[in-house]
Amino acid sequence: MKVRKSIAVPELPANMSDMARAALQELEPAGPPRLPEEGHGLMLSARTEAGRGLPPYYLVYFLLVDLLKFPSLGQWEKSAWTVPVRFRGRLYGIEHRKMGLGVFEPNLDPNARMSGRPSQQGEKDATAIVEAIKKAVSVAAPYFQWRAQQAIATSDLNVVNKNSDLFERYEYFRDQFNAQVVESKELESKAKDKGSESFVTFNFELISSWLSVNKQVNWYALAAIEAFFSWTEHAFIHLAILQGKLTVGTQVAELAEDNWNAKFKAALDISDKDTKAHYDKLLDLRAQVRNFVAHGAFGKEGQAFRFHSGAGSVPVLLTNDRDHQVSFTGRVAFDEASAMMEIGSFLDHLWAGALAPARHYLFSVLPSILSHATDGTYARAMQSEEDMLSFVDGLTRRFEQAADMAW
Repeated sequence: MKVRKSIAVPELPANMSDMARAALQELEPAGPPRLPEEGHGLMLSARTEAGRGLPPYYLVYFLLVDLLKFPSLGQWEKSAWTVPVRFRGRLYGIEHRKMGLGVFEPNLDPNARMSGRPSQQGEKDATAIVEAIKKAVSVAAPYFQWRAQQAIATSDLNVVNKNSDLFERYEYFRDQFNAQVVESKELESKAKDKGSESFVTFNFELISSWLSVNKQVNWYALAAIEAFFSWTEHAFIHLAILQGKLTVGTQVAELAEDNWNAKFKAALDISDKDTKAHYDKLLDLRAQVRNFVAHGAFGKEGQAFRFHSGAGSVPVLLTNDRDHQVSFTGRVAFDEASAMMEIGSFLDHLWAGALAPARHYLFSVLPSILSHATDGTYARAMQSEEDMLSFVDGLTRRFEQAADMAW
């Protein structure tokens, strides 16, 4: 058995003492073992079916160990933690194993150990234990909220990394856009090359196909642009962490709620001339695309109405101006092809400079570890791509071992 590294638990506020007592009452007649040594018999135990209905493992652990001070037996092979629980004179284990959290009944009968199945009484007791824990978890809801608030004020946090999935979505729509552009050009070329004998019928079919493909070109471009900005909202936060600009959870949470402009500036230095040029272009593109989507996609310039006048049909534009909601003039509509080129140019710029090592970490699916931002670990890895690749490789192996519970 391996003893779990001690993690400091914040002192419980005085106003939560009554809640803790109420949660403990909900567990009755379940309770901690009479002696810590009792739990060692749980090495030989059988998983109950009822135990599969327990709440998430972290809520159970925080309830029993952090709040109610039940003993934890630490780690052993394929097991993250075990909490012994005595129920009506019988000992059970609440254990988080590789195959999930469960209620386990000690199998002390040498003739029954090979079956791996709990007794009927064990299943009955496990059902009662699960229901009691669910009630206690519900009562302890204020504690979990307080515990979460305490947690994000520290650097003992990992920030989920979804960069690969988000960027793959952008790449998919980008590739579809490029393919449809090629098909559009081929159809346009065919329509121009056909002779006059079949011009009316045959070219009509080609033109119809060309128009349909062009519509898809626009759809894929808009989807790709939206996917790109969605990825940047996520990636800029991780880039800021890797550069040591975000070190505690509250900073990450605040930036996540802030606008795109703030995220960009946290990740990149806009005092650099080239970076500032990309920032301005992307900011303008983002405003145009988001305005188009936010206004119900009436028109890329916000054209929602047609005004009948002596000049003819005039578009009336919806604007973002709080004092003037409509106008006859607005910004130039974005061009899909130019927008896609700018996104590609920005990505080349992003990975060509000092942030090149960060690319290997962002697309490794490893979480960003805030404590590494504070102790200089990321700063050392960001020195070169070779340093980052070596660091990612070693950290990936550690995460794989943890996932396999190979302590």
